[in-house]
This record gives sequence, C-alpha cells and structure tokens, in this order.
Amino acid sequence: MKINKSRLAQFKRTVYEYYSKNKRAMPWRETQDPYSILVSEVMLQQTQVARVLIKYPLFIHQFPHWERLASASTKDALSAWVGMGYNRRALYLKRTAETVVKKFNGVLPEDLETLDTLPGIGAATAASITAFAFNKPVVFIETNIRRVFLHHFFKDETNIDDKDILPLVEDTLDRKNSREWYFALMDYGAHLAKTIENPNKRSKHYSTQSSFTGSDRQVRGKILRLLLKTQLSKEQILSALAIDSQKAITILNGLIKEKFVSIENNIYAIR
Repeated sequence: MKINKSRLAQFKRTVYEYYSKNKRAMPWRETQDPYSILVSEVMLQQTQVARVLIKYPLFIHQFPHWERLASASTKDALSAWVGMGYNRRALYLKRTAETVVKKFNGVLPEDLETLDTLPGIGAATAASITAFAFNKPVVFIETNIRRVFLHHFFKDETNIDDKDILPLVEDTLDRKNSREWYFALMDYGAHLAKTIENPNKRSKHYSTQSSFTGSDRQVRGKILRLLLKTQLSKEQILSALAIDSQKAITILNGLIKEKFVSIENNIYAIR
C-alpha cells in the first residue's frame, strides 16, 4: 500500500498530539538501562500492563542487574515471577542474564541479530529492546501498534497480513527518536482499544486465547506453586492436584525436561 506523504504526516501529527496530552507513566520508560528495559519487554510479552506495573518494580528490586539475576536460583527467579503467568519467561530471563554475564561481560549487545538469539526473546522483542534501550530506528509490530495502523489505513479490509503493515510502520518511523514514537503509537493504540471495536480482529494473525481453566498451563502453574513452597513426592503432588494422574505426570515430566523441576529419590523440587 502506497500512502501519500501528506496523509502520513497527518497520521503522525494525530498520534503525537494524542501522546502529548495522554502519555502513560511507566517505570521502564524512565530508564535507558538495557537490563531494566529487557526485563520489562519480556514481562509485557503476554501480560497486561496493569499487572506488570505491580510486579516489575518488585522484580527489579530483587534482581537489580544482570549479575544478580544470573546468580539467582531457579526457585528465587520463579518465586519473584509468581502471578505473571507463562513461567517459562522467568527461566528465559535468568538464562539471558547468564548469557550476558558470561558471553558479553555484562553488556547487552545492541544488534538485532544477537538479541534475537537470547532465550525467549524472538525477533519482535529484540526489535523493541533495540528501539527502547538504544533508540535505534528499527521496525516492528506488536498488538497496539497493529491496532493503530489497521484503524487508520485498513478500515475496509480483512485478513490483513503484518507484512502489508510493516512498510507503513517504516514510512512513518521517527528515525531521530524511535523510542518516543513507539511509546506514542502504543499509548494511542491502548486508547483505541478502549474506544472502538478492536481492529486487530481484522488481522490475519488474530486469534482468541484458549480457556485457561483446566489447561496444561494451569496445571503447570499449580505444580510450580506447590514446589515453590516445599519438596514433594509424586504421590503428594498427584493428591494435591486432584486431576487425571497421567496428565499430571506428563506435565511434571515436561517441567523436569525444561529444567524447572529436579527429581531425586522420588522427591521433586525447584532448586
């Protein structure tokens, strides 16, 4: 899609004008520390902002830098993460901290390619870290950004691919201050989410989240919460869960494989 320059300029004015009056205050926006920003971006991957606003300062207080998180036990990292969901992210953060300390001497790399190789980061998160930590003019899409562009440039279309949106993201990018521009886009997108029918439903990538109740994810969380309190035998875990034993055992074995949980003499624990 080719949009004339005057329309693109008006779009940018609309976004910045909204942002100038409605900027959201968030602690990770008040720092340019790469560690703090990476933590916030991983937290925000699959968790609402309101919950991250509560957990983020507590996590940063407990693990203020790469070295502290890298040296933490798995149990401490998971304990700090309780309530966030998608617990793999806590392990990814710890493993990323270990990599940064051991491989990069405690300095987060600035290039997208290297960031993309860190545990649990991925291309979109690598780009957002590059923009927010280093103010580099990279191009990426997340939920609120997608919502803004669909609303303004694809109103009468459905099944829209992100690859059709990315050129517009690039054409409108503030190359001198990509950090602030993306803040503005996200805040404007969050505003649209509250005021209009969700444009993201017209995205090719839109999907509704499956029910949490009874899911493997719920069972994983229950097992981890049990083991964060104390060490247990398989029989004690199965008794506490009160669900199909084969399902519980399969999930428990998965947690062992992923190194969330260890087993010794039939006693399961988080170290």
